[in-house]
Amino acid sequence: MTSQPCFSKYSFLAILLAVVVFEGCTSTARFTSEREPGKVVFRGKKSATIESTGEQANGVASFYGPKFHGRQTASGEIFDMYQFTAAHRQFPFGTRLKVTNLDNGKSVIVRVNDRGPFVKSRVLDLSYAAAKDIDMVTSGVAKVKIETYR
Repeated sequence: MTSQPCFSKYSFLAILLAVVVFEGCTSTARFTSEREPGKVVFRGKKSATIESTGEQANGVASFYGPKFHGRQTASGEIFDMYQFTAAHRQFPFGTRLKVTNLDNGKSVIVRVNDRGPFVKSRVLDLSYAAAKDIDMVTSGVAKVKIETYR
């Protein structure tokens, strides 16, 4: 009589698959607050050079809209492209920012409720409504000045 293994190869594969699936559900730190002056840190790497003096920075902003409308943001809110919100890598959720389009001088006040942008050369993602207000929807990106707003 031969002894049978405790697990068949199918049981082993099922357990391995479960481990891989649940491993993907664990949280990892994606954003960091470690900064050098003039740099935004993203996933532990330097990126998006910004000129920073106190509570103000200059850089390139983009916007996001229909593709993400109705999805959950990093803060847990549901993204509404018609609200005046923004995604930033480091500002705490709820921070209000005054964003000025440097090409035309138009400004808008937004509230940070998401993380991003995920393109290294950009420092801020605006909602569609905010981007429309400062006339950057057609170009898709704009050089902006970002100031904390109380």
